[in-house]
Amino acid sequence: MKPRVYLAGALVVLCSFGAFAEDQTGKKKMDMDPGMMEAMMKAATPGAQHKALDGMVGSWDTKVTMWMMPGMDPMSSTGTSENHLIMGGRYLEQRYNGTVMGAPFEGLGYTGYDNVKKQYWGTWIDNMSTGMMLSTGTGGDAKVMTFTGTMADPITGQDQKVEEKITVVDADHHMMEMWGPGPDGKMFKTMEITYSRKK
Repeated sequence: MKPRVYLAGALVVLCSFGAFAEDQTGKKKMDMDPGMMEAMMKAATPGAQHKALDGMVGSWDTKVTMWMMPGMDPMSSTGTSENHLIMGGRYLEQRYNGTVMGAPFEGLGYTGYDNVKKQYWGTWIDNMSTGMMLSTGTGGDAKVMTFTGTMADPITGQDQKVEEKITVVDADHHMMEMWGPGPDGKMFKTMEITYSRKK
């Protein structure tokens, strides 16, 4: 979709918050309710929850541990991640490169905080699927964020629940853990990624 279409859509939303009136010259002008303008500005302004994403910004070496089934020996691999804040500190962009089962792996994720819904959200796409994982979550103390989401199960074709936990250990380390349903339907740990800042 072209940028002008997005701009047109933004203008429609903006206009829906105000009423048009005529000024003394007879020209149309938009009369914005001050309360509505304040709400819009508050919704658009990054805050403490966005600042909490700072702990994951940078260049990282990663170690990945994956469990295909409960009780199975884990598989391990390594990779790198380039994480940047974009759009004035509103969103964290993660570009990941590594290997999975000996094959090249690349992924792209975004994490943000929705001021209106008052929750974190995350998206993830990679070259080993054609779908997107969507998740929403909370942050307790800016060091730990927990998410729940869904991703398509390639075997059943149905959405399956996933749970994630991101822990900022210190300025040079953080960790992502993921859980999914096992054959019995109970959640088990499927993945752990440790991030160490490149020196």
